[in-house]
Amino acid sequence: MQMFFRYNWLVREEWFRWCEEVDEQNLLLERTGGVGGILQTLFHIIDVEWSWIRVLQGKPDFQEAFQEYQSLQKVRELNDKFRQEVEQFVYAWDENMDNRLFQDTMPDGRIVTDTWGEIMRHAIAHEIHHIGQLSVWAREIGKKPVSANLIGRDLALK
Repeated sequence: MQMFFRYNWLVREEWFRWCEEVDEQNLLLERTGGVGGILQTLFHIIDVEWSWIRVLQGKPDFQEAFQEYQSLQKVRELNDKFRQEVEQFVYAWDENMDNRLFQDTMPDGRIVTDTWGEIMRHAIAHEIHHIGQLSVWAREIGKKPVSANLIGRDLALK
């Protein structure tokens, strides 16, 4: 579990550095097939990861407004702020937590039950999904995307 969170964090940091080479207009431009544009997608990834971790910890969740974070610097600052709490939870993870149950009431009144392990894996897959979208958008503006390759990052050795 920890390895895949570290993978996502490394790739995310590479996307932040990639964004430094792109003008702000291209970072904010709304694109097809996602939650907005490049910067808004990075914001969304950070917010969703943090939200799931808070929910599992029984802490209140609230949605940050992207309108307050419409610069690369502000999104990076939010990442740094939220990451501390996420890392603490991820690094304290043990296999006994995998099967804990989480119940939530959906807007239509249905009650759904998932395990903590499913939710954690969903958070990992959610980011990977959006990183794929960023890669497509990078190519659309004529830039090479960040490599999504897990191999060669020495993550299993840490």
